[in-house]
Amino acid sequence: MDDAIQVLRREFNAEEGSFLLRLRGDLIWDRGAFSRLELAMRMVCATYQERDQLERWLAEGFYEMATYVPGWTSHPNFPRPAAEYHEACLERIGDLADWFFRGWHAYDETHVWADL
Repeated sequence: MDDAIQVLRREFNAEEGSFLLRLRGDLIWDRGAFSRLELAMRMVCATYQERDQLERWLAEGFYEMATYVPGWTSHPNFPRPAAEYHEACLERIGDLADWFFRGWHAYDETHVWADL
């Protein structure tokens, strides 16, 4: 869990090599960085789902992912990855933000989160 928190700190701060920095600064959808970020978000959701209070920096990060990434990558000049993959990633970001804020996800308990 500590590793997932550290990944999210680096990602949400848009540090060197992060998905968000590559997205904003280089206009590149880095699949490896996205996978690392998405997995960390999933791990944090699973850990935090029973908590009544959330740390502000985490809440801000999940919110930014759910609002900023879809808006930024929907620009007609953004070099998006393949449409099916891109749409699946945006849906996943929304699902994870929803899970983080509500404390539960919309899928049944046997749901397996496929790697993206």
